[in-house]
Amino acid sequence: MEWNALLASHVIVALYVLALGPMNILRRRRDRRHRILGYTWVAGMLYVCLSSFWIVPSGHFTWLHGLSAFTMVTVSLGLAAAIRRNVRGHLFNMIGSYLGILIAFVFAATLPDRLIPRLLADDPLTAVVVAVLVLASTAALYFTVRPQRRRIPLVRADVHPATPKVSAGRTHR
Repeated sequence: MEWNALLASHVIVALYVLALGPMNILRRRRDRRHRILGYTWVAGMLYVCLSSFWIVPSGHFTWLHGLSAFTMVTVSLGLAAAIRRNVRGHLFNMIGSYLGILIAFVFAATLPDRLIPRLLADDPLTAVVVAVLVLASTAALYFTVRPQRRRIPLVRADVHPATPKVSAGRTHR
């Protein structure tokens, strides 16, 4: 099998989810940035898994396609757990999904008959440029999405600003 648009997009999105996964997993805060990055990560994971079913170099499905089907289930369960606020279920499913794509990447990048090692041998500059662009776009997304800041009211809700405060018989404004 040679490079085509489907295979190239599959590899680029797989690199994206590989780069974005640790950014979201290792963050301490679970805020707006976590949700936006998480939704883009889920979309990327589902694209990588679905597109793999049209990438069949040997003419039949392999265990990687089974891993793709399993990962689609775990990503969906992880998303459902997050929506239900089941933090433990969300955490385990998403980390498991990330480990699944990491295993698939190691397999795809280390076997010499696969396209990624051939690309590294035949055209290393293209591989480096793609990796740098994926990392730069991932970092740009990460730093573009700002956490939502809490708005601190200027006035307490239980005290009207025009009402003077009375304390120990003295009036303060």
